[in-house]
Amino acid sequence: MNIGTAGWSIPTATAGAFPTAGSHLERYAQVFTAVEINSSFHRPHRRSTYERWAASVPAAFRFSVKMPKTISHDARLVDVGDLLDAFVEQVSGLGDKLAVLLLQLLPSFAYDQALATNFFDTLRPQLSDIVQLACEPRHASWFTDDANACLVAYRVARVMADPVLVPGGDRPGGWTGLHYHRLHGSPRVYYSPYDRLRLEALAEIPHANAPSTWCIFDNTASGAATGDALTLKDIIASR
Repeated sequence: MNIGTAGWSIPTATAGAFPTAGSHLERYAQVFTAVEINSSFHRPHRRSTYERWAASVPAAFRFSVKMPKTISHDARLVDVGDLLDAFVEQVSGLGDKLAVLLLQLLPSFAYDQALATNFFDTLRPQLSDIVQLACEPRHASWFTDDANACLVAYRVARVMADPVLVPGGDRPGGWTGLHYHRLHGSPRVYYSPYDRLRLEALAEIPHANAPSTWCIFDNTASGAATGDALTLKDIIASR
């Protein structure tokens, strides 16, 4: 299982679990095997920046990168060929350390088969076989059989996100080659830490039938994400 957080900040409360030398990313990557880059959602990064990040982590370390909101929220996946070209060129700077591209959709974004297939038809040919796709929809229409079949056809994993917003959202869906869990914090989104029982339940995920499993903590506003990720890592290591 790839365990990590959204971003690689190291809160003071957990700093003792990390080496003291190096950049935050270098220190983070000595403890965790993966990270989710969220800053790419808000603003573009140069290819050289991605190259620098890739060069600063161990060979086995992997990145997930969130797609820009200009694609997912502003354009709502319509006529985004040029935006995708620019984004893929930038993130390609991560080389073989780029493992997942994450697409998060607006809660109001309903499933539209023609729109979805056109988007994935545009994106898929630009990616190498080692790059997996994860989609975090937040509208109930994406949790139907038709939508699930579309995701399977394009090898797109449907994210299991907490808190669960719609029926069926309590389990991964879509393509089964990747299970991607995003823990946003509950009951207070982005703030609340998870209790020991919930983390122990998450520790069972590696036994699921998925070649690749990611567990990313996004409850970063209070610094809880890093502590939760460290605890989950320790629980798995002790079993």
